[in-house]
Order: sequence, then C-alpha cells, then structure tokens
Amino acid sequence: MTAARGDGAGVLDRTVITPEDPRYAEVTTAANGRFRCTPRAVHVPASAAEVLAAVQGAADAGARVAVRSGGHCLEDFVDSAETEVLLDLSLLNRVEYDATMRAFAIEPGALLGDVYRGLLKGWGVTIPAGLEYSVGAGGHILGGGYGPLTRAHGCVVDHLYAVEVVTVDAAGTARVVVATRESDDPHHDLWWAHTGCGGGNFGVVTKYWMRAPDAEGDDPAALLPRPPAEVLDALTSWSWSDLTPESFRRLLANHGRWHETHSAPGIPENALFSILTVLRAQTNTIALITQVDAAVDGAERMLSDYLDALNEGVGAPYHHDVQRRPWLRSMLWPRMRGDVYGQRAKCKAAYLRRRYTDDQLDVIHRYLTDDTYDNPTAGVILAAYGGQASAVASDATATAQRDSVLKAFYLNNWTDPIGEERHIAWIRSFYRDIYAGSGGVPDLNGQADGSYINYPDTDLADPAWNRSEKPWHELYYKDNYPRLQRVKAAYDPTGFFRHALSITA
Repeated sequence: MTAARGDGAGVLDRTVITPEDPRYAEVTTAANGRFRCTPRAVHVPASAAEVLAAVQGAADAGARVAVRSGGHCLEDFVDSAETEVLLDLSLLNRVEYDATMRAFAIEPGALLGDVYRGLLKGWGVTIPAGLEYSVGAGGHILGGGYGPLTRAHGCVVDHLYAVEVVTVDAAGTARVVVATRESDDPHHDLWWAHTGCGGGNFGVVTKYWMRAPDAEGDDPAALLPRPPAEVLDALTSWSWSDLTPESFRRLLANHGRWHETHSAPGIPENALFSILTVLRAQTNTIALITQVDAAVDGAERMLSDYLDALNEGVGAPYHHDVQRRPWLRSMLWPRMRGDVYGQRAKCKAAYLRRRYTDDQLDVIHRYLTDDTYDNPTAGVILAAYGGQASAVASDATATAQRDSVLKAFYLNNWTDPIGEERHIAWIRSFYRDIYAGSGGVPDLNGQADGSYINYPDTDLADPAWNRSEKPWHELYYKDNYPRLQRVKAAYDPTGFFRHALSITA
C-alpha cells in the first residue's frame, strides 16, 4: 500500500491497493461472478484531485483504466483481463446541496439507497432512480437511469444539470471538466453525452449535479421532485401450476396491453409502477410488485383496476397483498429478485413499444416450461416505463428510446461455474428466438426499440447473434450515435477510456 500526499496540484492518491494487500480480493470482486479483474493497482480516491492524479499516472504509463462505482456492471467492462488500473469510487459518496450551482451534488460512489435517504431527509426531494438500492449512482445515472417515479417525473438524466469529469486529451494530459446543460456552455455536448452514454466512454465522472429542468429559484426543496409521502406496496403472485399455456399467454398479453394504453405523459396512471418477474416454471411463481402513490385520488381503485385488467380472461387464482408504507421505507425494502450480486450471470434487454406478439409469447412459454433445462433462476423481468419519460424528445438527451412502455430484462443466474456454457447458451437461444423476426435482436421503432445500455450485452456486437442489419450501437443509441462519436473525438481523442461496447470516434 502507498499512502502519499503532495502539496497543491501534485496530490497523489490517498490509498493504492496492490495484489499483496489483504484488501485486494475485496476491491477486485464485482457483482457478476463470471468476471474478475487482476489490476496491478486499485486506487480508492476520495476527491476529484485524487482521481485526476490516478488518471494522469495511468495515462503516463499507458495503462488501461477501468472505473467502478457500485460494481453492478453485467459485462466485463470493468472486470476485464485487460484492466491494469482500477479506480474504485466508493469513497466518493457524498450527497449535498451546492448553492453555487443551485443543484444537488451526488458523487458516483453513493449508493441509490443513500441518495434517497440523504435527499429526502435533508430537503424532502428525490430523483426518479431505480428500485435496487445497492446500485451505485455513478453507472446508473450515466446510462439514463429509471425507476418507480420515472412514469411521473421522467428519467434520472432528465434532471441532470451538470457533470464533473476527468478526461484525457490528445497529448495525454488529464484535466477536470465541468459541463452543464446551459446552451451557451462550451462543454454542453459533454453534458449531453452523459445523459445516457453509459459508463467508461468519455472519462471518470466525479460529481453529478441534479436539478429539475423546470425548477426556478434557489429553494432546495423546490429544485427536484418531491416523492410520495406514502405508497401502496402490492405483491401479487400466480402459481405456474394454476396456469395453462393459454392463460399464461393471456396474462402476459393483458399486462402488455395495459401498458400500451396507460403510458402516455400526464395521465393519472403514471402514479403506478410495476415489475413483473416471470421466471421458469420450476419456481412455481410469477410475481408482480406494484407501487402506487397513495395520495393520488383513487389510488386503491387504480391498483384494483390494474389487477382486474391483468387477470381479465386468465381464469386462474392469484394471491394479493397490499401494504401502505412511507416512500423511503418502500424504496429500501429488500424485494428485488433480479439482483445478481455474487452470482454468475448473463443478461440481455429490450425496450418494448408494444406487447409481445403471439409468436413471442409462444417462445417465452416454451423456454420457461421446457423440462430439458433445469435452472429456476432464468426468465424475464418486465418493468413499467413510459409516462413522463415519453415527454422528452429522443435527441434532447443521449437516451434515445422515449416512446417505449416497458423495459424487458432477460436474465440467467447461477452459482456453479460447471455448466456455465449451457446456461449462457440457454439465454442466447431464448433471446434469439423471441426476436427471430428481426435477426435475433430487438427491432427498432417496431414492437421493440433496441436495448438499454445499463443492461449491456456484448452479443449485440457479435454477428453470430446479431444477424440484423442494425449494428450494436444503433440498438443502444439509435440516431444519437453520430453525435456521441463527435463528443468522443473531442474529449477522448485517443480512446483512452474503452471497453467491449465503448463509443468510438
């Protein structure tokens, strides 16, 4: 371990962890057990100055750099064999109000649960971010970010006012750049790129400033959305054993149809968010979690009508439980079954503009009931989207998919590395067959609309699995990719920051 400090501009990293340090195993272990990096040094900076020094040192040495905030990356963007220097940003975790920016400063190592707690208890506000509270803000915000309040308030990046980034220029010199959404900011394009580019593309983010786009004045309590005081938390479940193939298809079709017709901006139903988890029949459970703002007129009736719509014509019993909870308590409730931390995983994704077709539902049912495969923790999770996220133009931020109504997350988790190829083959075939009509990947501007960069999948860049006419970057960024390339050329001209799906100039 090296613990050195300089005076002034020469500040060195407070802590550097090397392979002989007993902490090395901890800081090189990520959420997805399939991947493990073995860098020659892990920096744990506690300030932007320490990040700058670490990046400059890596640039001087020509070393490959990767950055970790919460550690939930699903591919090997961070935990790659090519990673030589790892920046662990977990000590950059402050959440505070910055009066000079009239915005809330969030550092990338802050976990979402800490962000929610700090914003709510300090100022009564929040950001519309994800339900998995152990995710780091750093990567979550960069990819666009969404969660239970997105239908009511838009994506997280719709509230991004400014970003502080350590970049590396053509001469190999690291510098700190602050970019804002102000149209006359010379770094405006760098701000725009960080509204959905995904991690590891332009530099190391050391701070986000959040302020709602229509916020006025300098009262902190009026600069971000206020969360609900209380929510109705519902858990609804169906047993696979009670469902026929026809009733299964009806349930998923009903679910998709409801979101098609109740996801426009500005409607009352945007107060309702749900996640439908459909894992293999071995689990014997299909689970729906629903969160509704309890203060909305007719909240109980809205929830009841939603469940009636999903069960219409299904003809199978279901179990339903509702709890009224304070909003923060709901957001910190340990309910997610899709978390892969500590397991091995391969995941894929799609934006859905419309419900699954009958052919797609047949594929889903077949793969989830086929008894020749025996892993229960495999299937699809459908998260509600749309609402105010759809009120933003596709080119206003780097998050291009703005008229989708659901996000689909296809997952396969396992613990034993033996049989890994079989598990990966299953999810690849599952995804390929669902999207057989569009070359094995989601189409664009059709039933689907490409994929979500925060659920990355390197198979989209592999012609063996992407047999469509659309390159991987169109599936993630659509028509926004050329602008992202121009920003890359301006702020990372040497491609110093890169990974398997990074933007190229």
